[in-house]
Amino acid sequence: MLFRQFVDDDLGCASYLIGDPSKGEAFLIDPAYAIEQYLEAADEEGVRIARVLETHTHADHVSGHGRLALEHGVPTSVHPLAEPEFDFEPLEDGQDLPAGSVSIRVIHTPGHRPEHCAFVVDDRLVLTGDSLFVGDAARPDLAVEAREGAEGLFHSLQRLTQLPDSYEVYPGHVAGSLCGAAMSPAHSSTIGDEKRTNGKLDYGDAQAFVNATTSLSTPRPPTTARVVALNKGPFIGAPPTLEHLEDPGDGTILDVRPAEMHAAGHVHGAFNVPVSGSSFATRAGFVLDPEERIVIHASDEAEAAEAARGLQAVGFIELAGYVTEARLTEKLEPVELDELEQLLERGAVQVLDVREKSERDEGYIPGSFHIPFRMLRESGAEGMDAEKPVVTICESGMRASIAASVLTAAGVDARPVLHGGVNDWPGGTVSFRRCGSG
Repeated sequence: MLFRQFVDDDLGCASYLIGDPSKGEAFLIDPAYAIEQYLEAADEEGVRIARVLETHTHADHVSGHGRLALEHGVPTSVHPLAEPEFDFEPLEDGQDLPAGSVSIRVIHTPGHRPEHCAFVVDDRLVLTGDSLFVGDAARPDLAVEAREGAEGLFHSLQRLTQLPDSYEVYPGHVAGSLCGAAMSPAHSSTIGDEKRTNGKLDYGDAQAFVNATTSLSTPRPPTTARVVALNKGPFIGAPPTLEHLEDPGDGTILDVRPAEMHAAGHVHGAFNVPVSGSSFATRAGFVLDPEERIVIHASDEAEAAEAARGLQAVGFIELAGYVTEARLTEKLEPVELDELEQLLERGAVQVLDVREKSERDEGYIPGSFHIPFRMLRESGAEGMDAEKPVVTICESGMRASIAASVLTAAGVDARPVLHGGVNDWPGGTVSFRRCGSG
């Protein structure tokens, strides 16, 4: 049996190529928009991609099923409850799909979405998609009301855990995805290991599971609705060629260079989301509007191409182009932690914590304000003193840089802490205990 796992570490998404080399046939499960990796692998293995299987309509990345259909004539199979607007071959519970001599059995596992299916391969492993993760389970609130989704997910997880303990588990997501809060960075597990260690499988009844899972709050990327619409809609072909521009012109400049380079000099009004940082595409999606004209500012062509692939993966298909040279008319003044301590003692600055609420609850700098970085383009420095510089801080510096660039573009005197964060603060921090917490 041919089995290849592909993981996009930036988005935390996994896809799979499974088939029978002796018959020259394989199926591709949950492909990313960048299909070149699969075509290359299929060529290396001497197989033809005969079909795409979608576990569900994805909300976090654009699927490659449209490109495979339009460019290579590969059909797509998905459960009818997905209600796609493209030609598809329907999946049904219990159905067996042979890829040569390799058997793939469909298990309908609603919860994350009504159409969600898992796939049992050759009675030895299961592709769980967005249902059971390593160390976690999928969020139930992206397609239906959260309690309805959670109830469906509970029964789907019960069904999956009835598979033999020896079955290997290969999920649709690993750590880095917003589809689960506590998933492991491990790329696989077993049913037995998950039953022993996965806290989401500890609930003995549906009501307890529903109450626990619907009380969790994970940010929903603003790209979600657009990505779902693209994946349900007519097939999407290859992206346009990314053009090199001599001048960025009007539009939104996304500076994907390292934070230090952006601070040293950048185009007026540019947002800085370094492509070298973690979760680049997700974080860019929180800052950008898909309707605006987006120009990438990169160090070189390779960096621009990498950024374009990430943006296209989350629905920014058409980009205006990229620049590698531009008029760098503005600078940021980063602040070191020891310097920040002195500035605060003098009352010379105000501190803006741009982490998520759950992180801030664990400990924050006394007197600091709090607005997650992803909300700053809409809210600005709401409630803060317009006469004092704003120092942005997070955990490591990455989100602080994004936040400072967004605020600077809005005319705020913002200065990021690029090296270190709240957990490295030399003074005392305050933890926040919410009502009902232990």
